[in-house]
Amino acid sequence: MTFVDPLPQTVQFHLDKHCQNTHARAGTLKTLHGMVETPIFMPVGTAGTVKSLCPRDLVDLKVQLLLGNTYHLYLRPGCDIIRIFGGLHEFMQWHGPILTDSGGFQVFSLAKLRDVSDDGVLFQSHIDGSRHMLTPQSVVDIQDCLGSDILMCLDDVVPYPCDHTRIQDALTRTHKWAQECKDAWLKKKTHSALFGIVQGGMIKDLRRQSIDALNEIDFPGYAIGGLSVGEPQSLMYEIGAYCLDLLPQSKPRYIMGVGTPADLVHLVAAGCDMFDCVMPTRNARNGQLFTSRGTINIKNAAYKEDTGPVDPECNCYTCRQFSRAYLNHLYRSRELLAYRLNTIHNIHFYIQLMKCMREAILEDRFELFSKSVLSVYARTSVAS
Repeated sequence: MTFVDPLPQTVQFHLDKHCQNTHARAGTLKTLHGMVETPIFMPVGTAGTVKSLCPRDLVDLKVQLLLGNTYHLYLRPGCDIIRIFGGLHEFMQWHGPILTDSGGFQVFSLAKLRDVSDDGVLFQSHIDGSRHMLTPQSVVDIQDCLGSDILMCLDDVVPYPCDHTRIQDALTRTHKWAQECKDAWLKKKTHSALFGIVQGGMIKDLRRQSIDALNEIDFPGYAIGGLSVGEPQSLMYEIGAYCLDLLPQSKPRYIMGVGTPADLVHLVAAGCDMFDCVMPTRNARNGQLFTSRGTINIKNAAYKEDTGPVDPECNCYTCRQFSRAYLNHLYRSRELLAYRLNTIHNIHFYIQLMKCMREAILEDRFELFSKSVLSVYARTSVAS
């Protein structure tokens, strides 16, 4: 396998296969901390942990790439602590690849107060009310301190719906920050990769404008931001597919914060390589489990005497060892083990879904495979 390094000192991407009849593709990312086979789903490790799991669980579940949240790790424990350990990998004892976001979305959604200017984002911590400033330089510095394999540019996130003027202003600012992030990243001379983030709301002309600007700057990979922010699902698919079609074929493509099993299948079919979402972990803690037959709410009384596994077709630790009745008991008793076992199952489901999609792409049967998944999940209500 020959890798083409698009920029010096960076993560390398090889496109292994385009599937017939769809835009679905399989690829391989080569990072300092290991190889990643795409399409890939990244569990979210918000504060240096995937909630209720330890790194050994992630290895057993065959997680290949983990997402860390720059905003949360910057506020607590902070770079001064993480730097003592030489980065996030050693601090949390996860030795596989890590992608970190820029913190822009967390500031948008969590900060008590925020003031956006061309220089960056001044915000008030949701933890203690202290004031902080994120700039293109600082988000690169923080992610470099974390030792991320893949870094994200700082972007100006807008809500849905949003007026054209606000989106255009945010777009101009995002592109300015993207260039400043790249300049700061190149000076680091690390073996990481920096991804640019496409914005533009739900306006196709602005999305195209964003992609053109980011292509001119030139990044090792590209993310599509500003989706799954309240827009109708059909619009998310439309804008996602539109952007994917315009992005470079030779670079990895990442849609941020998405989503349901149906979302993953639809957007892999449109050409996306990478995803992250809190859904499998958050929903596990709320008692919702993903199965080959749709979702179930394990807290429901219907499972109190159910001797079967969560999913008869699943071979995860939870399904091999425990009954629905036991998981129902744990959840209704508010036992901490409920969170752990539910999360193991849901992460396993998502990882296996991506593995099966990759195999289907390599064998030119993705279209048939996607129909089988959507026959279950296109008609299944999934709580967010």
